[in-house]
Amino acid sequence: MLRQPAFGHRLRKLRMARGLSQTALAGDGMSTGYLSRLESGARQPTDRAVGYLAGRLGLDPADFEEPATGSLAHALTLAASTGAPDAVEALRQALAAEGHESAVLRWQALWLLAQADRVQGDHATERERLTRLVELGDEVGVSELRVRGLTRLARCLRSLGEITPALDAAVDAHQLALRERLGVEDRAAALLALVSVQAEAGRIVDARQYADELTALVEGRTDALWAEAMWTSAAVRMRQGDFPGAQSCLEAALDRFGSQEDLVLWLRLRLAAARLHLQKLPADPEQAQRRAAEAEAALAFVGTPALRQDLTALKADLAFATARYEDARALLGELAADQPRMTYRDQVRLEILRHQLLILGGDPSGIQGLRTLAQQAQDDANIDLAAEIWRVLADALTRTGAAPAAS
Repeated sequence: MLRQPAFGHRLRKLRMARGLSQTALAGDGMSTGYLSRLESGARQPTDRAVGYLAGRLGLDPADFEEPATGSLAHALTLAASTGAPDAVEALRQALAAEGHESAVLRWQALWLLAQADRVQGDHATERERLTRLVELGDEVGVSELRVRGLTRLARCLRSLGEITPALDAAVDAHQLALRERLGVEDRAAALLALVSVQAEAGRIVDARQYADELTALVEGRTDALWAEAMWTSAAVRMRQGDFPGAQSCLEAALDRFGSQEDLVLWLRLRLAAARLHLQKLPADPEQAQRRAAEAEAALAFVGTPALRQDLTALKADLAFATARYEDARALLGELAADQPRMTYRDQVRLEILRHQLLILGGDPSGIQGLRTLAQQAQDDANIDLAAEIWRVLADALTRTGAAPAAS
């Protein structure tokens, strides 16, 4: 049974969330005066009125019941304090129903929801939320919120392989952080995004310069921001071929950053270290396996589909590196059966591995597949990834004795 004044309060929120005036909602089937009295709580709604208004709003009559979480502020408090899936879902519903709330409150809700999307590996939905969040940051006009939104959007676009818009967002965030003289956290976060995107775009010299600036900025810390800075610096050094320098950065983060600070980041650092041991020359599969085992143990506590897929992909690379090709094929088959939750780069790496296995099996389509992947990465301005694929292709051609076809 719908009671006043809760019904009126809910009706008004739903109407305003859709940008409708009372006249527009009332239409020809209800007087504006009657609707106004319903919203104020002065009249008890009849079943006929509820049905009519639900139809006008495109809702089910049950949608007029106030969510159990109450207001957006209430839902935001619960989601921020617990992070539980049901609290995040309640926040999503509250945000959808309360578009008239303050822009700052909606910004905070979108930030938390985008964070949850990132953890689950749903980067497409994360991008939608972050695009709205950047718009809200501009509306609010608070420099810190604008920088944080642009920074997170840049990293999300990078995960999706959209390098050109990612670089634009990262440059804007960095310039704004400097111009407004923001604090260390915001300047460092903007640099993190800028370095990672520049590296993907093949601007390695610039990326190294900003990476050095970043590590100097967070020197003396041991928190999550510092650990991510060391990881990012290691990634740039890897792309320069400086594997000892990359390993030094990552080992520092592994040794000094505790799991109690952020277990997900602690786990991801170990996945990154395992990949480093596979990519350096000579490769060290034994150390890679040790770091992978540490990460797998932590999955029991923070296992998400995205993290599980990352670990499975790493295991496939380990199997390939140790000539266990059937195991690698089986692991790729396992990943193919799931909805992909990995970044664009990691999904391409799986395709690289699949084509390498085809070549080893005597299937020449693997060579053309690598060539197509490299050209696509190049067209997408993902220059660093394209260069990696061309190197793999050149190695495959050398081992098979095949002549490169015209591109």
